[in-house]
Amino acid sequence: MELLWNGIKLGLVLSVLTGPIVFALLQTSIEQGFRAGATVAMGIWASDLVFVAITYFGVTYVAELAKWEGLEFWLGVAGGIILLVVGASMLLLNPPSEEHLAQEKAVRFSSRFSLWTKGFLINTINPFTFFFWLGVSGMLFTKQALQPEQAQLFYGGLFGTIVCTDCAKVGLAKFIRRWLKPKNILLIRKIAGITLLVFGIVLFFRALNN
Repeated sequence: MELLWNGIKLGLVLSVLTGPIVFALLQTSIEQGFRAGATVAMGIWASDLVFVAITYFGVTYVAELAKWEGLEFWLGVAGGIILLVVGASMLLLNPPSEEHLAQEKAVRFSSRFSLWTKGFLINTINPFTFFFWLGVSGMLFTKQALQPEQAQLFYGGLFGTIVCTDCAKVGLAKFIRRWLKPKNILLIRKIAGITLLVFGIVLFFRALNN
């Protein structure tokens, strides 16, 4: 049970870290409702599961990949492009009308596929996500030398906590929406877009300076 609890604690720490994923999740949930936000979250979870599978079954190969000098550069470039595109689309594309946002119940206007892809790409092309899961797998199999059954218990606590906290964020955004005026929701959209642009620019600069 200690391994399960350790996974839960790490998941709670990860849930309070502010990053581009959080802003994208909250912005979508406030604008388009719980189901739209949950769809973005599902893309994030799918991305995390891919990393879990890769690092769980191929930790040795991933560790070798991490030694490649160009890895952080290309992750930074790709991640920067994704964040810049998503951030710019929030600022430049036609936002939902105030009449649309004034409805008591949020209405989804993006396709489920685009929402899912948004969450998947932002999480996947984030260097922090790669190195986080690499660090977790390295800790479990190299430093602690855990058996697969023990590691599964830790992963279960960690991933289960991520799912629960993301659902809580989406639910909170839905609750907050009823207290916001349309102009406030549009302001949040602008703030989220600018934030993603800033994260994208930072990734570019880090990649170029490494």
